[in-house]
Amino acid sequence: MIILAFDTCLDKMYAVLKRDDDILSSKIIENNNGKYHSAFLISTLQEIMSANNIKPQDIDLIATNIGPGSFTGIRACVTVARVMAQQLNCKTAGVSSLEILAETAVKNPLVALDARKNCAYLYCDGEIKGAVELDKVKEVINSGSYNVITDNKLQPILGGISYQEMNYPLGEILAKLALTKKETDWRKLKPLYIQPPPVHEGVISSNKA
Repeated sequence: MIILAFDTCLDKMYAVLKRDDDILSSKIIENNNGKYHSAFLISTLQEIMSANNIKPQDIDLIATNIGPGSFTGIRACVTVARVMAQQLNCKTAGVSSLEILAETAVKNPLVALDARKNCAYLYCDGEIKGAVELDKVKEVINSGSYNVITDNKLQPILGGISYQEMNYPLGEILAKLALTKKETDWRKLKPLYIQPPPVHEGVISSNKA
């Protein structure tokens, strides 16, 4: 099975090409010039497929991060996955960024990402809890022996490790987790919007989802 996995929801762009258990290509793009990661997505996917002599028609499964994260990044991931899967007549699999980050902990992970409005997107005990007030997140952390994974904004508040300061192979984790998901038709691949995108003067911002 050949899997094409990609993620533009988090602070970097991840693109992975995998054949069965072998990683053919794993690329990370950091955004240093003010552009959205999604601006580089299509060209990066073309690059890794070409470098490995893989044609788009060879892809069996397209896997993508469905959020939460950047609203622009979520839309880019899901839209590209849906369009490619439709054109190639292949299956898709969506994985939450919370589940991806939970895999970076050895055991008992708790993932809390900035959701703004004094809240965090919370994942613990094997499930997504939603957008939870920070005081309640602190209570959950203090109630158990969790390995806390968070981001740069919340790390000073919640403790634990900021995934943004580590070099985790998040694209490869996404590709691995995709195999644990039920493959679906492209029409059923949906963004994970825990909170609705903020709209100001008719323009959807690129804040956190």
